Amino acid sequence: MFNKPEGKKVKIGNTDMDYVVFGQGQKPLIILPGLGDGLKTVKGQLQAWLLANYYKQFGKEFKIYIFSRKNQLIEGYSIREMARDQRAVIEKLGIKNADVMGISQGGMIAQFLAIDYPELVKKLIIGVSVSRQNETIQRVVKSWIHLAESNDYKALTIDTMEKTFSEKHLKKYRVFYPIISRIGKPKSFSRFLIQAKACLNHNAYEELEQIKCPTLIIGGDSDKVVGKNSSEEMAKQIENSKLVVYKGIGHGAYEETKDFNRQVIIFLLATTLE
Repeated sequence: MFNKPEGKKVKIGNTDMDYVVFGQGQKPLIILPGLGDGLKTVKGQLQAWLLANYYKQFGKEFKIYIFSRKNQLIEGYSIREMARDQRAVIEKLGIKNADVMGISQGGMIAQFLAIDYPELVKKLIIGVSVSRQNETIQRVVKSWIHLAESNDYKALTIDTMEKTFSEKHLKKYRVFYPIISRIGKPKSFSRFLIQAKACLNHNAYEELEQIKCPTLIIGGDSDKVVGKNSSEEMAKQIENSKLVVYKGIGHGAYEETKDFNRQVIIFLLATTLE
């Protein structure tokens, strides 16, 4: 299966960063989660086991590192600065020639990692993400910011679910809304708000052509968070890229289809880009 996942911390500046590490492989695979990190980090043994179980099929070939953002964030913290801090942590841990997968906001960070620090990234996977602003992401994230500022965790949780998953998947979840919306409320929304505002200012579109490593871009054609064509426009900008778009699935493609992780594994283990 997989070795026992370890929850760890690494010092960065005047704060630290939580991460989970597991897997029997030698090749490093870095995974950067999305905006949900603003509500719940990877800290905690239960969270470590859940993540390790979800990504267990990668464990045979890879040593997997799943990173949260650092624990003390300041107002105005940008996606590019997140990538800068991620680079500092990667180097501090002695990780070299890593494959990097970013989901949603994690995909934004991964873009700047590949642009600004190409020597660190062997292969890149960008999942359900966006390279520049559009009407959809502005409207949705601003609504989430409003709910967080209003301390309305229930509405924020439910709207996130409704925007993320397809109707077919939501039928399984809606019965649990009364429970889900009462569990995991953070003591403060400041971390979420800082990360959400960073999403609203992300723009790497004009620089994507600088990404030269093999890149896999995965999205859904019904994405209600980052827009319907965000994956396609990234693929047009990154020359050495492969595009996978799922029909009838949106922002939750990474969870709704098992083919998501299958595509990632095929891409990572391939010697050439098909």
